[in-house]
Amino acid sequence: MKAAAFFEFGGPEVLRATELPTPEAGEGQVRVRIRAAGVQPFDLAIRAGWTPEGVGGELPRVPGNEFAGVVDQVGAGVDGTVDGISVGAEVLGFNLLNSYAEYVVVPAENVTPKPANMPWEVAGGFTAGTQTAHIALRQLGVGEGDTVLVHAAAGAVGTAAVQLARLWGASTVIGTAREENHDYLRDLGAVPVTYGEGLLERVRALAPGGVDMVLDGAGGEALEVSLQLVKAERVLTLVEHGKAAELGVQRTQGVRLASRLAELAALYAEGELVFPVRRTYPLERAADAHREVATGHGRGKVVLVMD
Repeated sequence: MKAAAFFEFGGPEVLRATELPTPEAGEGQVRVRIRAAGVQPFDLAIRAGWTPEGVGGELPRVPGNEFAGVVDQVGAGVDGTVDGISVGAEVLGFNLLNSYAEYVVVPAENVTPKPANMPWEVAGGFTAGTQTAHIALRQLGVGEGDTVLVHAAAGAVGTAAVQLARLWGASTVIGTAREENHDYLRDLGAVPVTYGEGLLERVRALAPGGVDMVLDGAGGEALEVSLQLVKAERVLTLVEHGKAAELGVQRTQGVRLASRLAELAALYAEGELVFPVRRTYPLERAADAHREVATGHGRGKVVLVMD
């Protein structure tokens, strides 16, 4: 099968198209013929040399932990009648690695049916951002009447977080973003605010009654400002993992679940959740996709699409 893999750690240039053995579904697993796969900072960190817990040291390594495609092989013990997953089913799902490829093998509980009205490129990049936002906001306890501050609100996680917070009853969602993304955030239901000097004062002016909790997807100055607005335990950071314990702020504790993914996909199908794709790249240009994600700019998701 075709795959985008790296044989050494390094910059985007180490990620290249190659041929690898096609995997076979084992007991409790399904094989998916991938149509699209999301690209995210997690993948860039793996390519640069970070090894997640539970991953061996062998190379080559194929990044990618979210995908969408068609089930083409079902292993023993997978009951399509019960699980709703059988050969020919269109699904979206997740895995720690191996999604930048024509095929991926995953546990059957890692996939859920794709809504008919969800385009492949949306489905391929849907899992990580929406589930991360869901886990984080549930952990913070967002609910009726809350004022929520979301840093990096125009990104994939931020886009989902703004909408979910409003759906769950938040009265005000303030989203930090560059000025060119402010109209976009207004359309999502957020009150936009610009990064940079004076951010603390601008947020206080927008929330005279105070902020209840903060989802930090930017780090740095944004996190420093957050700690002047609320107690540390009311802040959850997605980026400053090394500082979290020292500062007393939260990190996400939940794990991705197909049941949660199905709930989020249903919101998309019902028109309650939008999830834009910024740009698509063919598998052969995975390195270029990494370069774009590394800029940290732009709204929506970057996605690889397969032939």
